[in-house]
Amino acid sequence: MTEEAYKNGQVLLIDKPLTWTSFQVVNKLRWEIRQRFNIKKIKVGHAGTLDPLATGLLIICTGKQTKQIDTYQGQVKEYTGTFTLGGTTPSYDLETEIDNIFPTAHITEELLHETTKQFMGEIQQKPPIFSAIKKDGKRLYELARKGETTEIKERTVTISSFEITEIKLPEVGFRIICSKGTYIRSIAFDYGKALNSGGHLSALRRTKIGNFSVDDALSVEEFITNLKIKS
Repeated sequence: MTEEAYKNGQVLLIDKPLTWTSFQVVNKLRWEIRQRFNIKKIKVGHAGTLDPLATGLLIICTGKQTKQIDTYQGQVKEYTGTFTLGGTTPSYDLETEIDNIFPTAHITEELLHETTKQFMGEIQQKPPIFSAIKKDGKRLYELARKGETTEIKERTVTISSFEITEIKLPEVGFRIICSKGTYIRSIAFDYGKALNSGGHLSALRRTKIGNFSVDDALSVEEFITNLKIKS
């Protein structure tokens, strides 16, 4: 692919590695493209953040295609992963340590499947305090990491599918299809609460955004190799 092609606009499907931030992926690809073509500037952005502890599909746009980022961000998303029941964490995932323990002996396969129905359709959801949402110019996770608390407003999101795919208590595998702005970590927390227990997100992978699939995505390393070979 040529320098002109990247400037005119490309949609790149990348499988985000574990522990990388979405911004690190963007910065890495931008640097590699600049190095390859010896250019000072090129626009590169992502269409929807993934947490560092999540893997899966990132849509990366270059050049003029960055104008379409909002369109891609607004599309329906599919996730798979694992909830771990019996304990909560302040971040609702593994970024922070378990702070409360809850019973799980009463949880049956039937209860797990039945409880998913509470989350179908339009629901009200409160995002985690450990999130990239801005309040008064600061990211909420910046406040959370300092131990500061703040009131977070609920938001309306839509869950079109919530399927339990595997049960190995305390771990429960899931597949969820949802609207823009849905926090799977919040579903993990709320789902645990609805089971009269506790829960946190222990694995997450974004598998689809609209018609785009992670099956068609490249790893960062594969993208760099292709860039050097094909350009």
